[in-house]
Amino acid sequence: MKGFLLAGALLTIANFSFAQNIDKLINAKEVERIERTLASDEMQGRKPFTPSIDKAADFIASEFKKSGLKYLNGLTSYRQPFTMQKATLISASGTLNNQAVLPENIIAVTGDSLLDINERSGYIQLVLDSGLNLVKAGYEAIQKNHPAVIFVGSSYAKNFLRLKRLKGETFETKAPVIFVLTDEAPKTFSFTVRHKITTSSLANVVGVLPGKTKPEEVVIFSGHYDHLGIGKPNAAGDSIYNGANDDAAGTTAVIMLANYFSKLKNNERTLIFVAFTAEESGGFGSQYFSQQIDADKAVAMFNIEMIGTESQWGKNSAYITGFDKSDFGKILQGNLAGSNFKFEPDPYPKQQLFYRSDNATLAALGVPAHTISTSKMDTEKFYHTQEDEVETLDMINMAEIIKAIAISSKGIISGKETPARVEKQ
Repeated sequence: MKGFLLAGALLTIANFSFAQNIDKLINAKEVERIERTLASDEMQGRKPFTPSIDKAADFIASEFKKSGLKYLNGLTSYRQPFTMQKATLISASGTLNNQAVLPENIIAVTGDSLLDINERSGYIQLVLDSGLNLVKAGYEAIQKNHPAVIFVGSSYAKNFLRLKRLKGETFETKAPVIFVLTDEAPKTFSFTVRHKITTSSLANVVGVLPGKTKPEEVVIFSGHYDHLGIGKPNAAGDSIYNGANDDAAGTTAVIMLANYFSKLKNNERTLIFVAFTAEESGGFGSQYFSQQIDADKAVAMFNIEMIGTESQWGKNSAYITGFDKSDFGKILQGNLAGSNFKFEPDPYPKQQLFYRSDNATLAALGVPAHTISTSKMDTEKFYHTQEDEVETLDMINMAEIIKAIAISSKGIISGKETPARVEKQ
């Protein structure tokens, strides 16, 4: 009954042309159909670099095709492929001022299988002073994209191995950077580092609904379709991390919103629907996507993550991360005025959720990119467990959340409302 009343209340605040057929297209039955497919054991937890994630991508693409979405510019299918590169250390050796350097005191961040350098190789030479955030300083050096050898003082000895975090999988090829733990003033040096370089393919799934009068202005609806795959069996013998809430729920919303808006045919701005890959392993899908579009033309991003359970306020509610960083949330609230549904500011500010999901990359570029969620991050007992199954979700409440997103976005989609930009990072 609550679901019926909410739908009625929502429809009273939207013009008929915008809200027509919403109950037919967005309902608990359709939510369950999509959820049960994405979170089935057959998908085996949708882990990147496994055949199971390809099955999930095929399903999402088939749903986008049924909705009649177009391909993103430059693509020949709904898949947006990219390649990840990983460097596995084989050996490291070197000398500094004619003294041998221990292999464990050499860390190279590179996409080259062989680095063989000395003081005449043209590398920038830097010495890290004490008191800095070592990993942050290392990251900033890598982003400068110039070959460098960085001498790290012994005051960082306890944290030196943390620099290995910077060696993770990447789709970007940066200039090599070598970190060396030493207090020696570098006069002469030589280092030889060998890696095994492997590449793997991944893909976002992207569909486009062109705008009628403002096609150059883009509104993005997103969620991530990857999860954790298969792990050690739990007490019940279940080894599959189905990820029904995280984030088959968000992907379900994206699929249903794509179908809804494609049937409505009244979007003045272009709508992009994207299911990201590799969120759980570093947000690589959203990072790649953000480099393939013009962020200055992205008007807003509705990133949807974990909406399958009730929020801390109960049914008919959800929260928006980074609420104070733009007026995106206030716009959504305004379009739901008079209804039973409430969008609230993020109640977990200490967890920095605004920077922990797929909205973060575009937000850093100034886009009003926010995540909508209901997850009780302090008490969500099935989070990243094998118990995150379809049976733990509230399908009726999910449908009402998706309806609320659809209707609250009407001003942005129609081109009548434009959220303020987020401060660039």
